[in-house]
Amino acid sequence: MTLLKQRYLTVLFMLIFSVAFAQEKFTLSGTISDVGSNETLIGASVYIVEVQKAVSTNEYGFYSISLPEGTYTIQISYVSFSTIQKTVILNQNIRENYQLTTDTQELNEVVITENKKRANIRKPQMSVNTLSVEEIKKMPVVLGEVDVLKSLLQLPGVTNAGEGASGFNVRGGGADQNLILLDEATIFNSSHLFGFFSVFNSDAIKDIKLYKGGIPARFGGRTSSVLEIYQKEGNSKEFHMNGGIGLISSRVMAEGPISKDRGSFLIAGRASYAHLFLKLANQDNSAYFYDLNTKLSYKLNENNNLYLSGYFGRDLFEIDDLFSNTYGNTVVNLRWNHLFSDRLFSNFSTIYSDYYYGLELGILDFKWDSGIKNYNFKYDLKHYISNNFKLKYGVNAIYYDFNPGKITPTGSQSSINERQLEKKYAFEPAIYLEAEHRLSDKITMSYGVRYSMFYRLGAQTINLYENNQAVNYDSDLKIYEKADPIGNKRYSSGQTIADFNNLEPRATFAYELNNNQSIKASYNRMVQYLNLVSNTSSPTPLDIWTPSGLYIDPQILDQVALGYFRNFSDDKYSLEVETFYKKTKNRLDYIDGADLIANEAIEQVILNGEARAYGLELLLRKNEGKLTGFIAYTLSRSEQRTPGRTAEEVGINNGDWYRTGFDKLHDLSVTASYELDKKWSFGTTFSLQSGRATTYPKGQYTYGDVNIPIYGNRNGDALPAYHHLDISATYTPKPEKKKGWQGEWVFSIYNLYNRQNAASMTFRQNENTGINESVKTSIFGVVPSITYNFKF
Repeated sequence: MTLLKQRYLTVLFMLIFSVAFAQEKFTLSGTISDVGSNETLIGASVYIVEVQKAVSTNEYGFYSISLPEGTYTIQISYVSFSTIQKTVILNQNIRENYQLTTDTQELNEVVITENKKRANIRKPQMSVNTLSVEEIKKMPVVLGEVDVLKSLLQLPGVTNAGEGASGFNVRGGGADQNLILLDEATIFNSSHLFGFFSVFNSDAIKDIKLYKGGIPARFGGRTSSVLEIYQKEGNSKEFHMNGGIGLISSRVMAEGPISKDRGSFLIAGRASYAHLFLKLANQDNSAYFYDLNTKLSYKLNENNNLYLSGYFGRDLFEIDDLFSNTYGNTVVNLRWNHLFSDRLFSNFSTIYSDYYYGLELGILDFKWDSGIKNYNFKYDLKHYISNNFKLKYGVNAIYYDFNPGKITPTGSQSSINERQLEKKYAFEPAIYLEAEHRLSDKITMSYGVRYSMFYRLGAQTINLYENNQAVNYDSDLKIYEKADPIGNKRYSSGQTIADFNNLEPRATFAYELNNNQSIKASYNRMVQYLNLVSNTSSPTPLDIWTPSGLYIDPQILDQVALGYFRNFSDDKYSLEVETFYKKTKNRLDYIDGADLIANEAIEQVILNGEARAYGLELLLRKNEGKLTGFIAYTLSRSEQRTPGRTAEEVGINNGDWYRTGFDKLHDLSVTASYELDKKWSFGTTFSLQSGRATTYPKGQYTYGDVNIPIYGNRNGDALPAYHHLDISATYTPKPEKKKGWQGEWVFSIYNLYNRQNAASMTFRQNENTGINESVKTSIFGVVPSITYNFKF
């Protein structure tokens, strides 16, 4: 080696050593929690004043930030909590836990300012909406029950099929395309009483986040949205109870320490009792629900935490002795948090989820049981490599057990023979990697990839068809018909019937124009291997989930979005504007006259089509003052088509695009709350939507003595516009009381001006005049309610 090379290498090593020494950093990490309960806070901000950098806590309240040696001013803030400021001397790795106070708690820290809700300018995350439980409880609701899902309908890009409709629709997607997670467990039916209430008890809820686009790689299995809900952990300091008594339902929650400052429990229950009034009126009809939320949390040591959470809910609906319907969810999740180091956080979860549907027909002496179970194992890690680069990676595997239905006779006179429709099984493993990367002071990216696999498994007998087509086309009548099987093939237990694998890339980009405004763009591909077999615009409990297989391909979505975000007037107001376009391949469509109930050969009545949705969303918030709230507006279109498989076939609806059942061109929501004084506060919401797409008859012909309607193109018509105004007033008799029994009265009126919104339109011939007429069916008129809430 020459002398010149030696000198060059010496200088290079000295430079590397000096840079490494100059860049030596120490890590500040810990958890952020509520001082009154030790409840960890999700998304709390830790801001370093001197370097103008911030990090947020994860789903378990953990944060980590690395800085050069020095003395720093730390500001910790969270929405609805008071911001505190601390000084930290960082000359080694430090574990520091901070606790924040709410306005109702006695302050024991130096208060800097109250944290405000503002648009997130710096983070690349977009198409994400969060609602605090406090915001939700200020919104007027139908029948006096605070409802998480009804509150989501006030957000841009979120709607449903109308009053009393189950589920919700996001950016023109179907209700079955939403992944709903409660403490990471999948909820397959999110509604009570056929859509009048949601399954989520607001008293037990800690955090709510809805991803409409730019969905992180750790989520998969659905193509429209992800609703992520976490339950509270329970108070590990003191025992408390709270609840509410309403006109048709009541609720109660208890929480307290198992071991003070180490372990806690939470149990919350709800039940409706409107059916009791029917009994008093000598009515044998009945409709009610009940549910139970539970959670146990225990801190083993500084690096290990255990959580056991569960949910159990049931709905029961009866008509005399003729009809009985029971359905509901059961979920259990055992989680273990482990901190490998101050930069590596992990979570291991084992999850069981069961959706059950039961139907009993007394007049025919038989009962019907169906459902879907899944067993989910997932391991997630978050690696804080540096302040500018963070990694998340993990694996999960889900095993599905589908029960399409079992028919059992219930009496000796029954003509029904016991029959079990063949069960279906599937396995869905996946791995993912995602990164959050700050490229410069103005540019931040979040990018990642998910690799998903899906195996349709035996034991099951599969029909075989000529040319592998389960649906035939009659070229003379120009209609689709069921194909007759030419044979079948038996797959043994565990044998693979069909398999799929897909790469799902995700990316989000944020460019910070200045401290108060930014532009963002995102792309994500999602794959959905499960399909809800339903040809209604709103899901019903009877709908059956079925896996992809030989004749049903997985749905594949590609979505792009572009947005502008701004805070102005010193964060008093925030504005979010987004435009999106999404396209879905292999969206199921149904042939005319499709029979879906108890159909063991469902492939004979479905075709693979495609769907698209596009639109513009605006969200304007007022964050400060006695009057706060937001205005949300969405201009969008949601369409579907199923062209012919060959040039000879006309396809569904002549192969043309048609509006989906959840298409709403215009959707305007106004939400506001006003604090008059410490005793009185008021809330209001106003909703205005374009009428839901439907199909009206265009004419009729007579066959014998029967008039038979002639229908036009699918969803070529629309119901009348939908709108209603709701108001509420909350009265707190003793607002200064912070300990012991505390109560409040909530008075609300749903649909103040008694708008008779159309749930459906039917057509008939008037018996007296013989003239055809339309009949509008409405569910709610004006609905007053009163609820008494308490806590101690």
